[in-house]
Amino acid sequence: QVQLVESGGGSVQAGGSLRLSCAASGYTVSRYCMGWFRQAPGKEREWVAVMDTYGNTNYADSVKGRFTIDRDNAKNTLSLQMNSLKPEDTAEYYCAGRDIRGCSRQWTDFHSWGQGTQVTVSS
Repeated sequence: QVQLVESGGGSVQAGGSLRLSCAASGYTVSRYCMGWFRQAPGKEREWVAVMDTYGNTNYADSVKGRFTIDRDNAKNTLSLQMNSLKPEDTAEYYCAGRDIRGCSRQWTDFHSWGQGTQVTVSS
């Protein structure tokens, strides 16, 4: 019954901004470590940002200072604000939850996944 649905992807020019949202049902985003991951064609799925149950955040070096992960507990959503976008940010973006205690930066440690939303950044 768990469902995570990403939205907000699209096409934008380099330097632009997008805000991704992940709506959760049958799942409480405040209860678990939540993360954003991305995967470009021919590349491995990679960590973008994670937030633990205390609100602590960690960012991949490639997005640090440009992206912000947050959650809205009232709306039960997870977001990713992306600023100063670069062509190398082009990928399918996924939100995910770790369904047990603890947090991780490894996608293999996450259990619940959304369907993904495409982000394309043109040069």
